[in-house]
Amino acid sequence: MADGLRRLVGAESGRVLQEKLESWYRDYEINSCDQNLNRCCEIIELNSEIQGQLFTILNETSREGGHYAGVETIKTRLLPWLGTCFSCATSGRLFETNLSLTQDSIEKERQLRELASDQTFQLQELQEELTSTRLQLSHVQQDLAKTQLALEDTKTKSATTLLAAEDEIVQLKAALKTSCAQEKDALRKLDRLNDYEQQIQILRDEISILDAQKSVLQSRFVRSRSPSPRHSESKSPSPLPLRSCSPGRARRTNASRRACLVARFGDIYAQERLDAETLLRTYVSDMEMVQRIIYIAAVESFHAAKTAYRQFKIRVRETLSLGHSGPESLEDTVLDYIVRHEDLYDVQASVNEVIRSMNINPKISFPPEIDFIVISTLIRELCRVAFSMQTLIPPLDVAFGTDGELFSETKYHRSFDSDFTAALVAYHVWPALMENDVVIVKGEAVTKRGALLSRSRSPSPLRSGSPRR
Repeated sequence: MADGLRRLVGAESGRVLQEKLESWYRDYEINSCDQNLNRCCEIIELNSEIQGQLFTILNETSREGGHYAGVETIKTRLLPWLGTCFSCATSGRLFETNLSLTQDSIEKERQLRELASDQTFQLQELQEELTSTRLQLSHVQQDLAKTQLALEDTKTKSATTLLAAEDEIVQLKAALKTSCAQEKDALRKLDRLNDYEQQIQILRDEISILDAQKSVLQSRFVRSRSPSPRHSESKSPSPLPLRSCSPGRARRTNASRRACLVARFGDIYAQERLDAETLLRTYVSDMEMVQRIIYIAAVESFHAAKTAYRQFKIRVRETLSLGHSGPESLEDTVLDYIVRHEDLYDVQASVNEVIRSMNINPKISFPPEIDFIVISTLIRELCRVAFSMQTLIPPLDVAFGTDGELFSETKYHRSFDSDFTAALVAYHVWPALMENDVVIVKGEAVTKRGALLSRSRSPSPLRSGSPRR
């Protein structure tokens, strides 16, 4: 008996039966009828095996106890249980259950046959589609083979063209080396020629200086020989320093100087203007006021530089007219002198004049504790460029602009924050550069709809006087 019970315990049949019952309970709702019946039959078979082993153990235990041992237990417990399990009522219910299960099974088999026929029909359709797809694939493969042949042909032609191109590149490289060598030789010759021209120019300048000094000395000598009553009253202005002067140089270099000055004007717009705008934003929060200040500074700088140029030109003409002689006209000589002596231009005086004009301009305002001298760098560069532009033939100037004027596409660009449907200029950001009423460089303006409000500012004690140096 102990061996049979040990084998039953070692087989763990009870645990396996419990696990199968739990698994069946979890999957009962998702299983089909056949699957649930199979599960039930498996559990019944396993249960019958366990019952067979238990009856074997019961038989062995009864024999070990003798003929009469355990009789009462069998009578009171085993026999009543066996009678209850095999009663007639139980047999009737089992028959009805088996009949119901058989009908369900027949219905399931019919549904399975229908599904099988549907799947067969779908399989035939899929096979037909597969056949069609294989035909299309064969056509595509044929097209691919033709394309590969065409590609091979193109590769062959490209290789031939590449070889020809490589030969041409080699020839061009050789020609380029030759050209570079010739260019270097020409540059060396040109440098030597420039040196000769510079030496000749220096000699001519020295001769011009000596002629001018000679003429001045002769005129003084003549005046000293023939005194007049007004000699003590009228004194000639102090002559300007006569340094190297090249008659006709201004006209010869006019085109190159013009290009450089136009480029410099564009650089000021792109760099110095933005630097000044950034600096002003630390004192003025209104962007429109900042742009108005910079525009007025540019216009006033050109006005001050033109005034200073006219005064400087008068002084030079008065000085050079005393001893002028030579093939060049007096105007050309004066212009050449100014071009070569632009460093004599008092740019600081023009900067002061610009700041003075800005202080009394009613369209712009500034905090009382700050002066317009904070943008003196921008003003100084504009004055220098404007002064040099007056030495060109013809001179360059900025366009005149007023608030509320009709916007001109040929003269201005619209700023990014403009109303592109507006026809009138609200205010200007940067002036346009002109040459004889022809626009050379476009300016920038802001266009907006609506009435243009005039701005006024209160006078500031700090700016009532002359600007600080």
